[in-house]
Amino acid sequence: MRRVLSLILMVVLGCSFITIFHAANAYACSCAMPQTVEAQFNRSEAVFAGRVLDVNEQRNVNGSMTKAARFEVSRIWKGASQSQFIIHTGSGGGDCGFNFEKGKEYLVYAGRSSMYGDKELLVTIICDRTAALDQAHEDLAVLGEGNVPTKKVQLEGELSRMQPVALVAIVGFVLVGTSIVFIRRKWRK
Repeated sequence: MRRVLSLILMVVLGCSFITIFHAANAYACSCAMPQTVEAQFNRSEAVFAGRVLDVNEQRNVNGSMTKAARFEVSRIWKGASQSQFIIHTGSGGGDCGFNFEKGKEYLVYAGRSSMYGDKELLVTIICDRTAALDQAHEDLAVLGEGNVPTKKVQLEGELSRMQPVALVAIVGFVLVGTSIVFIRRKWRK
């Protein structure tokens, strides 16, 4: 009986570790010819200028690492007229992620996509025309002055929410730990 319980426990632990710590998918980024300002504007859901307030790395359910950047918006050309946006991107390397730096200002073109998560998020990649604001003169000349955001929002708590993978890992470890304690007590009786 003890051998059977030990075997079951080993299988459960093994499956837990494989499920939680599985290898992430590998991606490669290849951009086509750069789009014109007009074409990028038309295919984007949000176009705005803003300063990066926070950048958080996140692990998605599929195991890939991504980044989410929270922006304080100064000008809007397209999308909701709100004072802050959270934009998702890859972590860099071969996943097309854009490297946002905290405190720096950018012109951002973002579209809805599930490429960095399990749901539709506002996403930008290095293939888009997103750029540091001081390097976006051509885009700004075409876009014009833009509008000041009219709706004040505070999205600070949105970046600090616990990721689903972390929650699954914690629940898994609690269940495995509880099972081990339960089985050990049963063996001692």
